[in-house]
Amino acid sequence: MAVPMKRTLAVLHRATCSSLMKPGLSLDVRQPLPLVLPVRTKKRYFIPPAVGIKGRSERNLEEKSRAAGLVIRQQYIERPINISSTAGIFDPYVPPEGDARLSTLSKEGLKQRTEQIRQSAASQLAIRKIKEYDSLFTTKNFAEQAQEIFIEAHNSLTQFNKERLHNLVTERCYPEMTRGNRFKTIHWRFIESLEPPKVVHTRCPDMVTKGNLYGQVTVRMHSKQTLAIYDRFGRLMLGSEEQPKDVLEYLVLERHLVNPYGRWRLHGKIVPSWAPAKDPIIKTVMIAGPKLSPGQEFDASSYEVPKPEAVQWYK
Repeated sequence: MAVPMKRTLAVLHRATCSSLMKPGLSLDVRQPLPLVLPVRTKKRYFIPPAVGIKGRSERNLEEKSRAAGLVIRQQYIERPINISSTAGIFDPYVPPEGDARLSTLSKEGLKQRTEQIRQSAASQLAIRKIKEYDSLFTTKNFAEQAQEIFIEAHNSLTQFNKERLHNLVTERCYPEMTRGNRFKTIHWRFIESLEPPKVVHTRCPDMVTKGNLYGQVTVRMHSKQTLAIYDRFGRLMLGSEEQPKDVLEYLVLERHLVNPYGRWRLHGKIVPSWAPAKDPIIKTVMIAGPKLSPGQEFDASSYEVPKPEAVQWYK
């Protein structure tokens, strides 16, 4: 079979050479056309699972799995907890109305005195537990230490020193102190203490396990302070920097007693029900001025601010 193929190629070669050797024949060299040959491939009976996976969703897969009788494991949404501090105040101190200035001869004063005796008995047991882990703990020295922590924490808040503030307040107290302070300027100053701070309540609760103890101490502070809050445009929203106010506060400090490196930090504040209401926020409103011509200047001395008209409200 190879001999006839060689003869055919030789004949084609001679014919091509003779046609090229003819005189007057122009050489027209063209590129050969691509040779396309149909090739039959193997028919694929298996489709890979990755084909068309974009159109599927997890919900459809779950429905098909349930229809097929498969049991899907239930997903639990777990809330992370922080064991360095508790999530609230255990057995909070109830300040007596009028700050225990009622006479014991009256019925209300006798109730206040009875409640104070009951709370002081439970506080003495908690103080003994705290002294087992902190031998240097005394109610007199701790009240002064709590006042220093309070002052330093608020100074860090005005300067917004995050690292220092986390060392002085617990993870529960931090969002309460910083919430709503964005784009605001806070000026706070501690002037003097009107009465010496005093420990009025002590508790020693446990969390998660029985031996995981926390110490919570409530300190009564009566001091003179100034507070002024400005908005992002520098306008006064609350308080005053020149006018001090007398503030009576009940602060709660906490420490993880089991942790040897634990420290006392500000945990919260107890606001009694008989406390006066807070001052309202000063809202600034823009009042439209008079219409001026392009070359006219505004004269504030001759302009009178319009007063709103009286409106009769019917119930």
